[in-house]
Amino acid sequence: MKIEKTAIEGLLVITPDVFGDARGFFMETWNRRRYQQAGLNDIDFVQDNISFSRRGTLRGLHFQNPRAQGKLVCVLEGEVFDVAVDLRRKSPTFKKWHGVKLDANSKTQFYIPPGFAHGFAVLSETALFYYKCTDYYSPEDEMAIRWNDPEIGIQWPMIEPILSKRDLQAPLLKEIPQDRLF
Repeated sequence: MKIEKTAIEGLLVITPDVFGDARGFFMETWNRRRYQQAGLNDIDFVQDNISFSRRGTLRGLHFQNPRAQGKLVCVLEGEVFDVAVDLRRKSPTFKKWHGVKLDANSKTQFYIPPGFAHGFAVLSETALFYYKCTDYYSPEDEMAIRWNDPEIGIQWPMIEPILSKRDLQAPLLKEIPQDRLF
């Protein structure tokens, strides 16, 4: 397993070991002992989610506070552009974002610790997106930031994505009360 740190503290791009032959492949998507040995300590996943989306769909930017979720994400089918935005007010990278292409062929994972907003855009015809979460979904704690907030400046690979009504109406970061951030 290879772990690559990003320019934003806590965000990690993980390339798992994949064992393949003429029959296909095998890989571990999570092994607590192996990930702890790699330095990912204190992670306790409690919920797994899968979403299926078509090309052009953009989901996010979502976060929960106070019941913040860390996420380990990957793509089982297709390709997405995955983004995390640092919402930790005391972080030197507050409001900064990092994006990574995830696809089923590379099997790359992206670890997003608590304190970040998260979203992804589907680049392939369809995408099956998998994520492990460190806390349970809590609708009363969930917030969203507008996907194209100019203060954040994410360079999405699409201009007019397919959005849910909620994501379309999400507030700008400056409209979110500071106590709802981290």
